[in-house]
Amino acid sequence: MNCFALTLLLGSCDNYVNITQPSRNILFTSSSFPGYPHNDGSYTNQWVRFTGIGGDKVIASCLGRPTGGFQHSSRIQFLHPTEESNSPTSGNGEIYVSSCGSHTFPASVVLCPGEFYIYRASSYPISGTGLITYHSVCKNASCGPLAQCNSDGGCTCVAGYELRPEHLPTGDSFGCTDIDECAKDESCGSNSDCNNTIGAYTCRCLAGYNATDPGKPPGSSNACIDIDECLQNVCGDDGQCVNELGTYKCDCFNGYQIVRNATPVCQDINECSKADLCGPSSLCTNTLGSFTCTCQLGYFPTVQERPPDQNNNCIDIDECVEDATVCGPDSNCTNSVGSYICTCFRGYRTNNPNVIASNVNPCTDIDECSETPGICGKGTVCTNTLGTFYCSCPDGFYPTTGIIWIFGVSFCKSLHDIVDEIKPPAGRTKERTFLDNMDQQLVSNNDIILPGPTVANSFSASMEVSGVGPQAKTIKVQSEGDAETGSKILAISDRLVTAMVSPGQNHTTTTLNSTTVDLTLEIFGPESSGSSSHLSANGNIMQINLEGLAKNNNGSAAAAFMTLNGMESLLSHQYFESENRTEMYSDVITAVLPSVNKTDLTEPVNFTLQHKKILPESGSVTCVYWEDAGEDEGSEKSIAATKKMRWSVDGCWVAHSNANFTMCSCSHLSTFALILQIVEPPLEDSFLEWLNRVCVIVGLFFFALAILTFLLCSWNSKIDNTARLHLCLNVSSSHILLLWNDRYVEHELACTVIAGLLHFFMIAGFMWMLLEALQLYLLVRKLSRVQVIQRDGLPKLLLYLVGYGVPFVIVGVSALVYSDGYGVTDFKDCLLSQRQNFHWALTGPVLTVLALNVILFFATLWCLRPTLANMRSDVSQSRDTRLIVFKIVAQFVILGCAWIIGLYQSNLFFQVLFIILNSQQGTVLYIVHCVLNKEVREEYMKWLTCSFSRKQEESSAKDAQSVSEDLDNDEDGASVRK
Repeated sequence: MNCFALTLLLGSCDNYVNITQPSRNILFTSSSFPGYPHNDGSYTNQWVRFTGIGGDKVIASCLGRPTGGFQHSSRIQFLHPTEESNSPTSGNGEIYVSSCGSHTFPASVVLCPGEFYIYRASSYPISGTGLITYHSVCKNASCGPLAQCNSDGGCTCVAGYELRPEHLPTGDSFGCTDIDECAKDESCGSNSDCNNTIGAYTCRCLAGYNATDPGKPPGSSNACIDIDECLQNVCGDDGQCVNELGTYKCDCFNGYQIVRNATPVCQDINECSKADLCGPSSLCTNTLGSFTCTCQLGYFPTVQERPPDQNNNCIDIDECVEDATVCGPDSNCTNSVGSYICTCFRGYRTNNPNVIASNVNPCTDIDECSETPGICGKGTVCTNTLGTFYCSCPDGFYPTTGIIWIFGVSFCKSLHDIVDEIKPPAGRTKERTFLDNMDQQLVSNNDIILPGPTVANSFSASMEVSGVGPQAKTIKVQSEGDAETGSKILAISDRLVTAMVSPGQNHTTTTLNSTTVDLTLEIFGPESSGSSSHLSANGNIMQINLEGLAKNNNGSAAAAFMTLNGMESLLSHQYFESENRTEMYSDVITAVLPSVNKTDLTEPVNFTLQHKKILPESGSVTCVYWEDAGEDEGSEKSIAATKKMRWSVDGCWVAHSNANFTMCSCSHLSTFALILQIVEPPLEDSFLEWLNRVCVIVGLFFFALAILTFLLCSWNSKIDNTARLHLCLNVSSSHILLLWNDRYVEHELACTVIAGLLHFFMIAGFMWMLLEALQLYLLVRKLSRVQVIQRDGLPKLLLYLVGYGVPFVIVGVSALVYSDGYGVTDFKDCLLSQRQNFHWALTGPVLTVLALNVILFFATLWCLRPTLANMRSDVSQSRDTRLIVFKIVAQFVILGCAWIIGLYQSNLFFQVLFIILNSQQGTVLYIVHCVLNKEVREEYMKWLTCSFSRKQEESSAKDAQSVSEDLDNDEDGASVRK
């Protein structure tokens, strides 16, 4: 047997587990605590000692109930040893399950030196079992605070305290809490209040009640009874008292009222406490049961025969109304009782401070800057204005607190030093971070009002850190500009100007002029008049209808017009997309509507911009505005967003221009400028000019022959030449106008009319080309299906509606949308203007018709493919093949498809080819539909031989001449199969 086994058998007073669980106590019976039930299974075959407030000895009697935090309480059946010994006393322990003695377990007990017991249980047959303890010797502190040890060694809470069932005792306290006796029963009886105290409670009778025995505290045995207050004359002599249970009632006489806390309760009513009882500016005097009214000193009743009241008010002689100048200028007059008070406005004072302000002793402005030198600090600029003063910094310096000047904190510091101290975030320069900080400060203080000198200093600082403007020591901006920085400064400018507008201002005009900024701010208030305002900045003028804006903004509006010296370097002319050579030709101006919610203009705004130099004859100016699509900083999208920053012409146009200035009209407000475009017209080619005129004249000659032929010749009744005739008429008319459209540029009205007619005839010509292509396709499709052709073409009414109706609508709508689009172009001819993309009123329809004609042309070839594929190779058929191929190519020209060559005008070959093909449209049409037509040739022979006799009509009319005289199979006129 080893030492460990021997220890288990004999017991060890030095090797045991010390257990301090208060819940094991014999009187702890709760089963509602968290973790219930406990289990001693982990202590089997171990020697344990019980200490602490739970007890030190295991019980020997059967309790017959769950106790000590266990579901099954256990006890020692045998007697505890009475002599100290290491040899254990062994026997059985008993477990309570449903009765005592139903289950047992082996147990051993040792009385150790020091007179304490240790226990060992070999095993527990049931879970939730544990030994229950008690105090073998009870002392005052045995059970811990607020608990007491009973005679049986159990622990209970002292009087007035209880152990809550859900509470599990801790090692040093059972957790006894105060018992709220007031919540458990009616300890105090009726008509009383119970007040719980720590370990006890007190009773108090309700108001109006008293204990039966006043010498004893109230309680269930000393009930609270009603007090008859009327016996004490609580209401007084001016009222009648009626006793009630717990209280009393006073019926006060007229002129008196109940005041509960007063003695007596019926007190005189102070009628004067009611507001305006005697009317305004009066004195009310209370009397017992009544009151009297008199006017204040300096007032008298309206009807002096009667005392003042609410209908007979006291009126004052208002000196401020009778004489508005009684206090003099820059002062407030305040009427007082029988007199008046004059006070100077803030920032003003009287010459004699001991005498009230008046015309004799007027209020004058305090010049704080002169009277208190250095009031703003060292190296600052103090600007005195009427009634106040402002602190700012000189150019090259900036406040340490930013835009907002804080007295006693702010001071001016070198702008260079401020920028050097900035720690920019990744991807940002110090200069850009400075601008971002300024912008953020304005955004965070959007309700701030800034004086002019501060705004001027902010403009100067923003331009200087950007490397432009008069204060910049070195120009850091490249020739291509810096759109991102320029747009940021424009955003700051908008907020700076907004900060100059004070709420409630009437019609005022403010100017701000420095080496960096020239600004005019006009505020239009409810009392303002005039429909148009003129604002100037560095010689440039803006004309805007502020009255119209004010009507849409509750009667108030404001507009600012400004220029920033150096902005043209940031927003370079190179941001204007143009094929021509460009140059910034004016100041960059900015128009802002500060503090205006609805910024929709009622009419265009006119800007008169001064040219930087005399306008050259070879150049033209363009009114542009700065378009900023926004930027997504810190992402890959910022590059694309920056590319969207550009000078744009949308919504702006030149209203008038001369060598010295230009007037621009714009439908919106932004940042504007004039950009000079040096138009370098293509070199005139005398050969191309000569070739074009000769070819056009030749084409017009054949157009004339074709028109006469279509009008005078006798045609087969199945053939309709309406589309061809009107095609010739409109195309020839447009060719004639094109020959002379550069001769009337000096005549505005004539040039406008020619441009409009050209627009109409050209679209009409292309519409008749489309109708001819459609008719050709329909005819060929019928032939390919071997159908009998009753009549060639669409109904004439439909032809006229489409051929002239569509051009009329297009030209009419274009003229209504932009009537100024017709006239002299930049190329010195009479046609559609390039401004506002107006040329698309012609280009769009032409491209649409060309696309449709090409589709119809190839659709026609597709329908002819069986005929072309089945041609024989004999001589006669070969001749027909060549003729068909020629007519196909000719039809390509007739339908205007050769205009596609106009897309390749950079090459001389294509230029010549374009001139020949499109000028000879009439020639080709005449050859195909007249010369190669057998009937027409016969008519020509009749005219030439002066023979007007008619041949007898053929026995049967031909169903169709090969492909509607467009694609003859041969000169013998092969008939169409039926």
